[in-house]
Amino acid sequence: MFANQYLKDKSKDFFRAVDIPENLNDVLHIDEESEVDAEEAGLSHANVNAIWSAVEGFYKTGMHPGIAFCLRKNGKIVLNRTLGHTRGVRAEEGLDAPVPMTTDTPICLYSASKAVMAMCVHKLAEENHIKLLDPVSHYLPEFGKNGKKNISIYQMLAHRGGFPLLDKDTPMDEMFDRDAILEQIYNTQVLCKEGRVQAYHAVTSGFIADELMRKTVGMPIEEYLKTRISDPMGLKGLRYGVAKKDQQKVARNYVTGMRNGKLIGGILENALGVSIEAAAELSNSEDFMNNVVPSANLYSTAEEINRFYQMMLDMGNYKNKQIMEPRTIQKATREAGRATFDQAIKIPMRFSAGFMLGGNPVGMYGRNTGHAFGHLGFSNIFCWADPERDISVSFLSTGKPVIGNHILALPKLMNAISGQCEPCETWLDD
Repeated sequence: MFANQYLKDKSKDFFRAVDIPENLNDVLHIDEESEVDAEEAGLSHANVNAIWSAVEGFYKTGMHPGIAFCLRKNGKIVLNRTLGHTRGVRAEEGLDAPVPMTTDTPICLYSASKAVMAMCVHKLAEENHIKLLDPVSHYLPEFGKNGKKNISIYQMLAHRGGFPLLDKDTPMDEMFDRDAILEQIYNTQVLCKEGRVQAYHAVTSGFIADELMRKTVGMPIEEYLKTRISDPMGLKGLRYGVAKKDQQKVARNYVTGMRNGKLIGGILENALGVSIEAAAELSNSEDFMNNVVPSANLYSTAEEINRFYQMMLDMGNYKNKQIMEPRTIQKATREAGRATFDQAIKIPMRFSAGFMLGGNPVGMYGRNTGHAFGHLGFSNIFCWADPERDISVSFLSTGKPVIGNHILALPKLMNAISGQCEPCETWLDD
């Protein structure tokens, strides 16, 4: 028994895992008012239980101090729950006891912010303030320097803009200096003048999107999001940054998993622009919550970002309000090109103009999810919609592991969702 406990403790230290209670009900919060009976949404109780069991299995790995999960099927919420804590799970934080996570807890979406940012740009095009195939430099002449003159807005949203990274020696606090970041982007040498090289734009494209809105409609992206999407949909928490009075409610992010070696750490730093440790530390800072980083610091509950994706599934409609036109949704989610090796994140990726797309026979959203569209956020945040299954899903987590004992649990979770929610035979007829 002592040997088993010793090995368990060593494994926990090796993977930088957090403590998991034996009884998960002790750290479970359910929004019972929002959840409907499984059969009302077209699922069986066995389907829903299997999906939730997979969520619990993922939490039990100890890689995520807090998890928020929301699933809509046929437009109805069947799961809206959290597991774990928002902060206080490590002794150095100085709290008497961990703070429980609830379905009202705001969580940073990290790169999953990019999907919402992209839809703000598509909305700008819908309102005829811009044309997606126009060069960015048509609206922002300074952008056209160093080979970027003909790079289109569409190419930028599809990660073919050719300006994926900020300079490696960019000070952390400069991230909040919009003018300095824009100047750096304008002076960046393009990777490919024709926009043929796919390289994931971790934070750069968001600053250009924000500037496009400022120049064309005279408002920053946070105001444009609020007036066009958040307020009309009643999304009180879907905001860039967090008001000072609410910052103590925000879920803290934690570095978990094995310590990354030079190879993996280098790839991730190339994709993120900073190390994992620095990214987590930055996201927990007041500066990060007080400012706007359009591609990275959108905050939301699981239900609210899920509601956003449900609106997209419903072709832009929310409670009989047309938030976006159906053709806007179609343009945003249509494949921009086949899966291509991405020069920044070093894996094959399939993008639309704003979304990471699923795949067949397997994809990031589970098996046979070629029609799914969504976005990943650092490191195990997933938000997506699958029109073939008529589901919208949000899985928000606060651990930031890369290699850990969650690796096998993640595909089990994704495959449980895609497997338990069968495709609708007539979905293409709608």
